[in-house]
Amino acid sequence: MILPHPETDLNLNILVLGAELIKKLSLPKDKFRFILIETLLQDFISQDERRTPDLFFHTLTFLYLTGLIEWKNYKVKILKSEK
Repeated sequence: MILPHPETDLNLNILVLGAELIKKLSLPKDKFRFILIETLLQDFISQDERRTPDLFFHTLTFLYLTGLIEWKNYKVKILKSEK
């Protein structure tokens, strides 16, 4: 089980940031379509001045390792869920 430190700011937690990226990738105009990583990075950093490129890539890596996104040619997309 992943437990954040009690004093951690949840706005910078990888699980929370991952949920925000999934929400962005699930928008009707972007759903199941590859999006340039740089575009996502700019949007990610503009949301909060404390966010860094390292935090963005750690979050993307987490989503990739959990099988939620696909990575191809500097682009990512959300994977269809199997029901």
